[in-house]
Amino acid sequence: MTTKLKNYLHLHFIVFIWGFTAVLGKLISIDALPLVFYRMGIAVACIGLFIAFKKISLKISPKKIATMAIIGVVIALHWIAFFKAIKVSNVSIALATLATGAFFTALIEPFIYKRKMIWYEVAFGIVVIIGLYIIFNVETQYVEGIILALVAAFLASVFTLVNGKLITVEKPSIISFYELLFGFLFVAIYIGVQGGFTNNFFKVSLNDWMFIVILASVCTAYAFIASVKVMKFLSPYTVMLTVNLEPIYGIILAFIFVGESEKMNPLFYIGALIILSTVLSNGVLKNKGRIKKLSRT
Repeated sequence: MTTKLKNYLHLHFIVFIWGFTAVLGKLISIDALPLVFYRMGIAVACIGLFIAFKKISLKISPKKIATMAIIGVVIALHWIAFFKAIKVSNVSIALATLATGAFFTALIEPFIYKRKMIWYEVAFGIVVIIGLYIIFNVETQYVEGIILALVAAFLASVFTLVNGKLITVEKPSIISFYELLFGFLFVAIYIGVQGGFTNNFFKVSLNDWMFIVILASVCTAYAFIASVKVMKFLSPYTVMLTVNLEPIYGIILAFIFVGESEKMNPLFYIGALIILSTVLSNGVLKNKGRIKKLSRT
């Protein structure tokens, strides 16, 4: 088995875990903001222990720290928007809309990686909008959730692309530690300024704690380090494309663990299928283009 294939299969396992993240977000009863606070705090502690055990130096340049601090805030906002989308709608809506992340990546990647815009990516983007339009029309009660999930998708594409560059110069554990640390500090400062650290804030049920620990350790600390690490071997677009299988895994898991609340209008599945098939078609065309380039060299 080649290194690239191993990392690709590893990425699919990570995406499966992320699909379960959405289900945990629904099962945890506390609101999105405290959920992200606890998730990032415990994840930072887990990664910190890993770094201490491996005796990895945290010394990096101030410029890199500044970049990671900004991306940490982006990640925090992404998770807040994502979990809020799940709370106000459901797992299926949030995950199907999150699949638009590949479309945002296609639009942003040319600017960050200084390449030309590809015509079929724009065409696919229009088809994605049609899929979203169908979902908007048939699930009008979930408009807030759809908008929040769109924001989460855009922010996900931003930090995926930036991390694609950071991984070429830094260890995955270092990137993960600093990004999640600054994201956690951002959320903590915001809650503090808003006067949110009340007695009720720290009243979390045993059930919620159990799910939060799984979310923070397995679905965040492990998955985040591993996802950044695979970027050494896979392109940001391949990563974002594979991440778009998260709705499939997540919706299946949601039916198993949540059940009735995940039943949608049949037209929703048509809209979701349009989005997912467009994203996958885009990936197929990209891979064909790369194969042709290799055959010419």
